[in-house]
Amino acid sequence: MNKQNIILIGMPGSGKSTCGVIAAKILLKNFFDTDLLLQGLEQSRLQELIDSRGEEYFFSAEENAILSIKLEATVIATGGSVIYSDKAMRHLKKLGKVIYLHLSYEEMLGRINDLTTRGIVVKNGSTLLDMYNERLPLYEKYADVIIECNGNTVEETVEKIYDAAMR
Repeated sequence: MNKQNIILIGMPGSGKSTCGVIAAKILLKNFFDTDLLLQGLEQSRLQELIDSRGEEYFFSAEENAILSIKLEATVIATGGSVIYSDKAMRHLKKLGKVIYLHLSYEEMLGRINDLTTRGIVVKNGSTLLDMYNERLPLYEKYADVIIECNGNTVEETVEKIYDAAMR
């Protein structure tokens, strides 16, 4: 079995968790969601963590959670804000192939309907568009492969992840 990890990064709503589970099945890999790891370590939902402890604490806790990962043969879905930590991203890049699931701003808006409870870090005084524009170059910077996800079904995105993983 191929022990390489596949790490999915991208905007909220890009399909990292949803497509990651299915991709793991067809790639014969395990699946791991770093948001669930963070919630378990902090004993708190992401949004509650952001609301109660603030974004800086959240970023630090997320970085520590990522740095604790030691996996093989796993599809790893990351939180959308993981790219704010160079240290975390360097660790992930050592663990495997980083695939960026790219969405347009409009497509992202159409996919996220639970903004207040989802655990999306939008820095104080910023808009969702500000967050999108700030993160875009960071996703591109760390990506080994970029997959275009606009208008894709889950199956189409999974197929693209599979193809990228097999390259």
